[in-house]
Amino acid sequence: MLDSDLAEIYGVETGALNRAVKRSRSRFPKDFAFQLSASEWRNLRCQIGTSSLVLEHEPSRPQSGTSRSHGGRRYLPWVFTEHGAIMAANVLNSRRAVQMSVFVVRAFLKMRGLLGDKRDLAQKLASLEKELKKRLDIHIVDAQEAADRI
Repeated sequence: MLDSDLAEIYGVETGALNRAVKRSRSRFPKDFAFQLSASEWRNLRCQIGTSSLVLEHEPSRPQSGTSRSHGGRRYLPWVFTEHGAIMAANVLNSRRAVQMSVFVVRAFLKMRGLLGDKRDLAQKLASLEKELKKRLDIHIVDAQEAADRI
């Protein structure tokens, strides 16, 4: 998820999100967040199809007829994985980020509860399967003995 999208979700400015990430860089390893390269950003911008998502210092940007009033970015965007998005909620101080952080913790607790129930059920099913197999094996042996007698 792009920094601008995540910032919108958490109700903060993109710059505020990026500053919080820089202040807490050790909380964001490369598998949590990374900055796009200029070529990656150009490719993504072509896919998005929005001309105002241009970096000010990008060499391919036309110099005439453009201004900051049209929007655009000064820096290459950061991209956040799901883990990075959760960590960002923890380093931001906006009301929405705090709500999202609490929501994520509750979701994980609920998932753990559901998985715990399923583990117990899986163990019970495995035990039942083992017991049924044992009984079936006994019946097969009895049937073989009966067939041998005949």
